[in-house]
Parts: sequence; structure tokens; C-alpha cells
Amino acid sequence: MGKIIAVVNQKGGVGKTTTAVNLTAGIGLAGKKVLLVDADPQGNSTSGYGIRKKDTKETCYELLIGNSKVENVIVHTAFKGVDIIPSSMDLAAAEVDLIETEHREAQLKTALAPVRENYDYIFIDCPPSLGLITINALNACDTVMVPIQCEYYALEGLSQLMASIRQVKRLYNPTIEIEGIVLTMYDGRLNLTNQVVGEIKKYFANKLYKHTIPRAVRISEAPSYGMPIQYYDKRSKGADAYNSLAKEFLKKNKRG
Repeated sequence: MGKIIAVVNQKGGVGKTTTAVNLTAGIGLAGKKVLLVDADPQGNSTSGYGIRKKDTKETCYELLIGNSKVENVIVHTAFKGVDIIPSSMDLAAAEVDLIETEHREAQLKTALAPVRENYDYIFIDCPPSLGLITINALNACDTVMVPIQCEYYALEGLSQLMASIRQVKRLYNPTIEIEGIVLTMYDGRLNLTNQVVGEIKKYFANKLYKHTIPRAVRISEAPSYGMPIQYYDKRSKGADAYNSLAKEFLKKNKRG
């Protein structure tokens, strides 16, 4: 049965979607079968895999509100080992549409169940908020991956996120755990970076990935070409970083 990992940070601009796209590509290249669920109304994971939103008839929105089955929503990408459930701006309305739905916090978990055995890993790219869509992802997942930018405010956001995860654990998903924390836009030459890393290590030393993601122009360019970094420029330091992170992830999960 495929392990489900929610990629979450309620703060925008921390490399959450970039990590979801490029990490799943790295895991696919390593020979695993991966499904990426784009649960962010901005749909950046969808376009990051070269899928035009106007070409998708059914998306995560239809899946979440129960108007479509998961088999009808999955799109096969052009990239090794990776399928995607695309998103659209319609998804922004899902939180309102689900208000009167019974077990509204479990819609995504129920929807993904039929295909869970088809994949080694299912990643959910969450919106940068702690609303009902993210609650659905936290309820559906086994573990949570948190990309963090190396800046002071990241620590404040991390404590808020951990409080939300504890609440979900108490109310809905008693087995949820932290998969790991990924440092993004990393520059080891900066004092602030080292201070932030030091603080995170105090509380999450065993959950912090050794491989970090650097600031890199090529990583920023890749989405505009609809490609993960490994396909846009496989010799770049960004591709190396995400491939190394994928190997570390697989080693931790003892499936690599």
C-alpha cells in the first residue's frame, strides 16, 4: 500500500510546490511509482509538470467534492514514474462547498483509497494555509513533509504548523507523524541560515534532512518550461540537490 505524504507549510514562498514537483520527479527517476495530488488552487504543481489547466476536464476539485472518481482524475505525465491529479482555480471554492458535507475532513482520504495500492508513494501538495483542504490532506496522509526557508519567520510558522498537526492527530488522524523537514533556498554562508538551522536542530534533529536545497536560478526557471529540474537541466546543482533528497527519502523509507 502506497505511503501518503502531505507537503505542508502555511507560509507561502518557501519552496513547497518546488519541492513537491522536483522530489516526486527524483523518486520517479529512482524507479518508484508516484502520484502527486495538486491540492493547491494555484495549480503550480500541475503547470510544473507541463499540464495545461485548460486541458483538464476533471481536477482535484471534482474529486474532493465527490463529483468524480479518482481513476477519472489522474493524468499520466511525460516524466518517468509520475502521475498527477491536477488542480484548478475551482478548488478555491471547495472549502465552501464542503461546509455541509458529512465527514468533510475525510473526503480526500476516502477518494484516494481506491488507487493507494497502485503507487509506492502519494504526495499531496497543500495550499499555503491551514484551511479545510489542508485538513483533508493531513487527515489522508501518513506523514508530513515541511519545506522551510532559512529565515527567522520560518521558525514562527513551524510552531504554528506543529500545533495544527497535533490537533489533527488528536481529532482525526492518530497515526500522523513528521516525515521530515527540508531546508530550501539554503545558503550556508549566511549567519541567519546557520542560526535557523541551529534552532530547528534543537527540536527536530532526527527529522531534518541532511540534503538541503540551494538558491538556484535553474530551479526557478524550470516551472516556466513545464519540467521538473531534473529534465530541464539534469547537470544543474538544483537537479543534484533534489536527486540527493530523493535518495535520502527512499533510504529513510527503506524502499530505495
